[in-house]
Amino acid sequence: MKNDLQLDFTVDKAAKTVTLIREFAAELPLVWDAYTKQELLDQWWAPKPWASKTKSMNFEVGGRRFYAMVSPEGYERWAIQKYTSISPKTNFQLYNSFADADENPELPGSEWDLSFSEQNGKTKVAIIIYNESLSRMEQMIEMGFKEGITMTLQSLEDLLAALSEK
Repeated sequence: MKNDLQLDFTVDKAAKTVTLIREFAAELPLVWDAYTKQELLDQWWAPKPWASKTKSMNFEVGGRRFYAMVSPEGYERWAIQKYTSISPKTNFQLYNSFADADENPELPGSEWDLSFSEQNGKTKVAIIIYNESLSRMEQMIEMGFKEGITMTLQSLEDLLAALSEK
């Protein structure tokens, strides 16, 4: 079933956006939970062989997630996600920025808009990432964002398959 799942990755330099659309063979409530619950996020939100480690998370408007992506050698790359809007099971928005281990953000960051929809047992997640500057977006892409997010979303697909079998 993997082969018929949609994956689109589009860069729009004029708009300073990256748009990612990904389908999952799972029902919307499970996919929503995977994006919004710490215990599930930490199982997939990093490209392998890296791992995700959440220090704190409060999924509500004005809340935030402070987490690190951890390399196999133990190197930690911290980030903050501040939740700016939440429409349960359909959409949430956040401001994402890298940070140091003391929660001091490295600016500028980027605005993420995540939309969720379900049809015929498949859930589509559309992510639009707006960058404050073209140079920041280009830096993000040069750092291997497309490859990293593709691997990360594959980890989510694997997790959803395992959870759906339970």
